Amino acid sequence: MTTAVDVTVTGRVQGVSFRMYTEQEARRLGVVGWVRNEPDGSVAGHFEGSEDGVRELVAWCRTGPSYARVSGVDVRAGEATGATRFEVRG
Repeated sequence: MTTAVDVTVTGRVQGVSFRMYTEQEARRLGVVGWVRNEPDGSVAGHFEGSEDGVRELVAWCRTGPSYARVSGVDVRAGEATGATRFEVRG
């Protein structure tokens, strides 16, 4: 069964390679979807995969890479899109 969530990560999350490290973690966990910078300084993502993989990726987002300073992670139920890979967008 595929679990899908949409996330918004706030704090100092742009300019610290957050998207690149999220992509690495997603691939390690077997999660597909995407991650992108938002105009308001947050990072948005859509994650699909096993319940455990998605949960672990969301948990990783609560800290992020070493230079990030995450102040919040908003998680909402998402719709599975049938994505086959994880990609960094805009």
